[in-house]
Amino acid sequence: MYNPNSAIERVKNHLAYKLGQAMIEFTNNGGGYIALFKKLYKIKKQHKKEQKIYQQTIQIFPQLKYPSLETCGDYEQALRYKFHLSYMLGEVLIKADKTWHKGSGFKLKNDIKKANKEFKIFKEIFNNFAKLSPNIIKIISKNKQAFLKELPRIQNILKIHQDYQPILDNIFHNFNYFIQNFNLIEEWLLSNDFNEKYKKENHPYPSLLDPKKLNDENEKINYKNIPAELAWEMNLPLPDGYKFNLFTFGLTGHSILLRALVYHGVRLQWYSNDYKMLYLDNFEHSYDCIHILFLDRNDFNKSFKYINLLPRITTIFLIRDPISKFKTGLNHGGYKKGCNSYDIVDSNIPIQKILDRVQYPFFEQITLEHMLNYWINHGVWRYDSIIKNICKEKIYFLDMEELMPNKILSTFVDLKFKFKLNNIDNLEIMQNIIFGP
Repeated sequence: MYNPNSAIERVKNHLAYKLGQAMIEFTNNGGGYIALFKKLYKIKKQHKKEQKIYQQTIQIFPQLKYPSLETCGDYEQALRYKFHLSYMLGEVLIKADKTWHKGSGFKLKNDIKKANKEFKIFKEIFNNFAKLSPNIIKIISKNKQAFLKELPRIQNILKIHQDYQPILDNIFHNFNYFIQNFNLIEEWLLSNDFNEKYKKENHPYPSLLDPKKLNDENEKINYKNIPAELAWEMNLPLPDGYKFNLFTFGLTGHSILLRALVYHGVRLQWYSNDYKMLYLDNFEHSYDCIHILFLDRNDFNKSFKYINLLPRITTIFLIRDPISKFKTGLNHGGYKKGCNSYDIVDSNIPIQKILDRVQYPFFEQITLEHMLNYWINHGVWRYDSIIKNICKEKIYFLDMEELMPNKILSTFVDLKFKFKLNNIDNLEIMQNIIFGP
């Protein structure tokens, strides 16, 4: 009796595997065709009997029903057995038996030859491509015939890009889509555009589809009809149509800039370090710019894929003198727990308690050394790392000093011209809203 919790044992107990084994034994040892047919018939009859007993058993004792193969601990190892010659020959015999009345017996010899040929092909593929993707067997098992149909062209793409692992990972991660849209993807992956924009730069997140075509609504597959979740999985860059990308940082006056932009009618996302959510949100809503705010020390690492999918347009980079930035960080206060609702006009709260509501919320120890180490290792300094992963030719550095009360009006006159912001009749009102009268 085999172990029902072992996917390998269950695959080897499959009718196809047992019939195929009998065929191989006949090929190796001989014995005559009549003896072979008797043996195959006996195996089939015994298998049906076992299946009948199993169905009757689980009707009475449903708790004895076998778990699905996919939930077995050795499921992925078991998939290899479906590519054994035994299993593949058995599949041919089962198909022939089901369609015997249609004359499948006349094609059986050729089908057996075909199965032998495919077995050798898959064996070679697994030996050669296992290093490209450890999940190659699982991937191909779901697309066996489609893979064989396009095999020479697939091999050509894999060979050309064998030294560019990110696109191989993308192909195998989205293999169903790759096969279903093979002609379109092949054209893109063999194009000069792909080579120049992704492969030559060793881009860590190459797009599986041509961004130019995705931005064309006349194309069959475009940004309007592709699911956002799938776009993320395939590393598709965000679509055209944004005025600019915007990077802001804690300790750098980001709230002043954002409020002024909103006053100019700029629609943007606020802070989140769930960057996949931000990406999906860009597909569902119309924003004028793509805004990334770094407040947490781990924000950059979390954002790495997202910032590599930004459109290749001008990026506004909010910067500040590092010494001033440090000073703000070292003196950065926050409300003590439960104290943010205190109102000085509430006579029921003692004035001492109202005044004593500030703490240094980022620090375990209030020492200069500890606070300096905290801010030095913070994400608000990752300028160089970010710039390496965006379009370097189109960066507009905006110093926080240009947002001070005496300069913000002239700064926004310049920004309005450069980035086509909405006209504002009275900039002084904006200044009063942001800084107070």
